[in-house]
Amino acid sequence: MLTTHFRNKYYLHRQKVILSCLFFGICSVGTSIDANAQNYNYKRIYDEYYDDKLVHFGFLFGFGSSRFNVYHSSNFQAPGDTAITIVSPGNFSFQVGGLVNLKLNDRFDLKSGINIALYGRQLNYRFTNSPDFPPELRESTWLEIPILLKYKSMRRGNSRMYVDAGVKIGLETNVRKNANNTRKLDTRTSDLSLEYGIGFEQFFKYFKFTPELRFSHGLTNLFIAPSVNNYARDIQRLNAHSVTLYLMFE
Repeated sequence: MLTTHFRNKYYLHRQKVILSCLFFGICSVGTSIDANAQNYNYKRIYDEYYDDKLVHFGFLFGFGSSRFNVYHSSNFQAPGDTAITIVSPGNFSFQVGGLVNLKLNDRFDLKSGINIALYGRQLNYRFTNSPDFPPELRESTWLEIPILLKYKSMRRGNSRMYVDAGVKIGLETNVRKNANNTRKLDTRTSDLSLEYGIGFEQFFKYFKFTPELRFSHGLTNLFIAPSVNNYARDIQRLNAHSVTLYLMFE
């Protein structure tokens, strides 16, 4: 059995906690502004006829944490195997792109767009005969197309909440190569992910600001076993996983 180290588990989930606190902090600020405005007799409604339009366009920035979900093979910690741990820590990720929102009815929308994402997913190894085995890092650029169904609450003044869920298609377009590293973590160049999230819409005079916390779980086995290096014999599959805070403007 793999030994549990609480310090390492905190490290893996620390970025998720930070993103969650930041997201709910932004939502609470927007809610407090809306609540203070209710103390006055007159409350200005921005973009009052926003929901009458069929299609809206915008852009987004995304900041998050990305890693691999590691699934071990039957060789891992078997008699004669020298591997102690194989883990993937969360690394910073960044996204930028455009979005389109199609109104289906008063409660449901269809969201999509094209994003450019930068990921640096990593594997850390520990062996009994080589405790300082160098980590394997794959830094790459992805072109991603999410397709999400969005359920939104009734608008309260200049704000409302929503949830969304769907899939995301990803294509790897470029890989940064490190000449000093003789080994290479080879993965597939396409992925299909399951996504879901929660967001908060705040209307202003000239635009709508939307922070959203979204979780992504890769459905495709990205791992390609190398033909020579035995260090990867303990890995059966790698699935991408990310947590992202999106800041969207429409």
